[in-house]
Amino acid sequence: MMIDIDLLLACGAAYKKLSRGEVIFSEGSNCSFYYQLVSGRVRWVNIDEEGREFIQVFVDPGESFGELPLFDDEPYAATAIADEDSVVIRLPMNVFHKLLREDPLLHLSFSKLLAQRVRFKFTLIKALASNDPERRISALLNYLKKENKNFCPKCNQLKLTRQQIADMTGLRVETVIRSMRHMHDKGELLISKGKVYC
Repeated sequence: MMIDIDLLLACGAAYKKLSRGEVIFSEGSNCSFYYQLVSGRVRWVNIDEEGREFIQVFVDPGESFGELPLFDDEPYAATAIADEDSVVIRLPMNVFHKLLREDPLLHLSFSKLLAQRVRFKFTLIKALASNDPERRISALLNYLKKENKNFCPKCNQLKLTRQQIADMTGLRVETVIRSMRHMHDKGELLISKGKVYC
C-alpha cells in the first residue's frame, strides 16, 4: 500500500534514513507511526530465543509495513530491520487514523492489503505444515511470483538467497539447496550459474 508521499509530507510525515542492520521497531514494542519504504529494503522478522530469524516478508520501496498495531492497538508482531541502507517516511499514528477517517477509499485499500497478507499467511502455514520441503519452497515461490515480489520482472530471476528462502520456510539452508536442485531436475524451476529462475 502506498500513500502519496506529498500527502504524507503535507500531513506532517518525516523522512528517516536507516543504516543496514538498523532496527526500525521491535516485536512486542508499541506502535507510534505509519511506515512506508521510500528506498532500500526492509526485512520483517521474528527472532527466536537462539537469535535465529524467521523472515516474514521483505518490504520493497513504495510498500508500507508494520500496520497491524495501527488497527488493533496491540504491540508489533514482528521486528523490522533495514536489510540495506534505506529511507522510510513515517507518519504519526493519530494522523494516520485521521487520514483513514477522512478517506474511505484509503481505508478500503488498507483493508484489502491486510486481507492479502492474511491470505499469504494461510497459504504459507498450510505449506509449512507439510514435511515436504519442496512443497514449502514451491508455495513460497508461487506466492512471490503471483505478487511480483522478489523476482526480476524482465527475466523471472529470483532475488532471494538460498539462506533467505530457508529463513522464510523454516528449513535448513542445506535442505533448500538440495530441494531446489531436485526441483530443477524435475523442470519446476531453472538454476543457471547459481541463479534461480521461475
